[in-house]
Amino acid sequence: MRHFFSIVRVSGSLWWAGLGLLASLWGLTLAAPNLDRMQTLAQERYGAQATQTVAAWRRMMEDNRSQPVEQKLAAVNTFFNRRIFYELDPVVWQQNDYWATPLEFMGRATGDCEDFAIAKYMTLLLLDVPNDKLRMIYVRARTAGAKTEAHMVLGYFEDPTGEPVILDNLISSVRPAAQRTDLSPVFSFNQQGLWVAGQSASAADPTARLSKWREVLERMKQEGL
Repeated sequence: MRHFFSIVRVSGSLWWAGLGLLASLWGLTLAAPNLDRMQTLAQERYGAQATQTVAAWRRMMEDNRSQPVEQKLAAVNTFFNRRIFYELDPVVWQQNDYWATPLEFMGRATGDCEDFAIAKYMTLLLLDVPNDKLRMIYVRARTAGAKTEAHMVLGYFEDPTGEPVILDNLISSVRPAAQRTDLSPVFSFNQQGLWVAGQSASAADPTARLSKWREVLERMKQEGL
């Protein structure tokens, strides 16, 4: 069995549609953010509590901007895990699968695993962590009774071919992937590429999933990211 999170570049006709979509996303890089706009929108759309959360998010980033990457990972993971409650999309958005922007996520103060992973990913980009070291990773998470369910985490790869550390809303600490034996990778992505775990079968149509990624990037741009 291959090493946990041994991830390879996509190959084969099955994934060409997904790669074509990603090619269109390569131009959607992180421009100069307008965080004042985000805070104004938080007040207009969600009220005082959301405005305070966005302000705290901005302070957290400023407090950690000059810190080592390990501190940035821990600070971002802790911020969202402590402040945002986990809830399923049908409850929060009345949809089966909705990917929220960081503003929407902080505004509602609730979200599911994709929303946690996206918010952490974008925040670390704002903290100048290189994009090629960050990937959102779809996994199968083993739960009580040996059942598994779809889940998303954020991985930081110091070495692109090495073992990542995992930021997860299920646990409070950032841990090496080798310590997360409850997770089995399916595929991973960021703004620049799509990867498939070496021997894991995809649990979903990546083109449909990535269309949601494109949509959330567009909304983030309108909100100031």
